[in-house]
Amino acid sequence: MKRRSFATGLLAVSTALTQGVAWAQQAFRSGKDFLPLDRPVPTDAGPGKVELIEFFWYSCPHCNAFEPTFAQWVKNAPKDVVVRRVPVAFRDDFAPQQRLYFALEAMGLLDTVHAKVFHAVHVERLPLNTDALIQAWIEKQGVDGKKFAETVRSFGVAGKVKRAVQLQNDFRVEGVPSLGIAGRYYTDGSLAGSMERALKVAEHLISQSR
Repeated sequence: MKRRSFATGLLAVSTALTQGVAWAQQAFRSGKDFLPLDRPVPTDAGPGKVELIEFFWYSCPHCNAFEPTFAQWVKNAPKDVVVRRVPVAFRDDFAPQQRLYFALEAMGLLDTVHAKVFHAVHVERLPLNTDALIQAWIEKQGVDGKKFAETVRSFGVAGKVKRAVQLQNDFRVEGVPSLGIAGRYYTDGSLAGSMERALKVAEHLISQSR
């Protein structure tokens, strides 16, 4: 390639890249597709890591519909992304499902039982909205009932529930499912247009946060 052609080619590539970056910046707009937090929220991601939080509720049909997509995204997430799921409590009667999630997490059972909770609520139509109903159901899943009962009432789970409520307030969660990115941004299906697009917004903000 001649020097003039090479220079022209570089200019074209540079222009295309600049336009691409500009388009990406225009595609996801602050205040429209996502909201920056007034105050950054401390994360537990660690140095060189970016935290992504999914706020959800087991009884939410939209969370149930989003779960397979998000679960697949988590499997393919970049190694520097730390994913956390945080169950919300818009009312006091959400709390039993919050405790359920954190008990499963503490017992190392999320991989095997988390999806089953969604199935039980949305396919089998089991309410699972009280401690008694949850206890009876969990024992049918082959989980040690005594250990679960101790864990769900433990100080550790109570602390995580309190932290979940604080995060929900810090991110000003309006609905679920929704996403908190890097302790600095919030998006959901209403802002982004869909949860699939919200994930794209999150990917953009994760890259920006690096």
